[in-house]
Amino acid sequence: MAFDAWMERHQIALYLLAIAAGGAVGLAAPSTAPTLASAVTPVLALLLFATFLGIPLIRLGRAITDLRFLLIVIAVNFVVAPLVAFALSRFVADDEALVIGVLLVLLTPCVDYVIVFTGLAGGARERLLAATPVLMLLQVLLLPLYLVTFVGAPTVALIEVGPFAWAFVGLILIPLCAAGILQGLGGRHGSARTAASVMQRLMVPLVMATLALVVGSQIAAIGARAGALVSLVPLYAAFLAVMALVGVLAGRLARLDAAATRAVAFSGATRNSLVVLPLALAMPGPMALAALAVVTQTLVELVGMLLLVRVLPRLTGSSR
Repeated sequence: MAFDAWMERHQIALYLLAIAAGGAVGLAAPSTAPTLASAVTPVLALLLFATFLGIPLIRLGRAITDLRFLLIVIAVNFVVAPLVAFALSRFVADDEALVIGVLLVLLTPCVDYVIVFTGLAGGARERLLAATPVLMLLQVLLLPLYLVTFVGAPTVALIEVGPFAWAFVGLILIPLCAAGILQGLGGRHGSARTAASVMQRLMVPLVMATLALVVGSQIAAIGARAGALVSLVPLYAAFLAVMALVGVLAGRLARLDAAATRAVAFSGATRNSLVVLPLALAMPGPMALAALAVVTQTLVELVGMLLLVRVLPRLTGSSR
């Protein structure tokens, strides 16, 4: 068995190993956290580039015309998810930094590695990819409105929208365009086909690197404030479980096929933690715990996603 095939077969165990390794490094050498954090964005961009290469981009125009799927994804993420997020945030409403961190991350649907996990579970990643520009635009527009409604206008003034724009360009638009160019060149140049093949073989190592870097760069900070953050773990786990079930039910009610239903479930359950983290880090000193609240959600979600990769196919049945 080829090594890349072996990695594909054992990818779940490898991802858990990467999380453990990242945590071990972060705890043993906390001084490495800034270096590890600086590597997250380029590695994540490479991961998404490899992901986009595996999707026939010329069919994206057809996918975005699937209005039923798009409307279901929007309803799950911008109607149901805010209600669930607000209800869960009431458990930490007495701590402004925690409640802001919780809402900041739970109100923003993921537009990057959710595509990877959707694909791993046999979901319709192409259709979800087509919806990501809409999801990104809506969360930029609606996040301030939700925060004004849930915690008040003064909070909105503490948050800058700029990092959202950079995340969309750096993590979505540039990798997507680069993948499209390489796919276009693949029909005429053997070197382009070779490069695309290499990137596809690097998918599992890139996911592992992303997981290890995120955990390793933040685990020491979380450990230092574990007492204040431990109460968030069941809230984040509850959100993930509830929204995954909401996605499955929504897909069934809309009569979507199994692959599309999995995509809706992953979209509803997965949040934009890696993208909103710069927003949380930009909060003033007294609100610094908001960033750690976002990171805590990342760690809970990474483990949850690995479980959903196994569980959702059983809940949704055959994708054929």
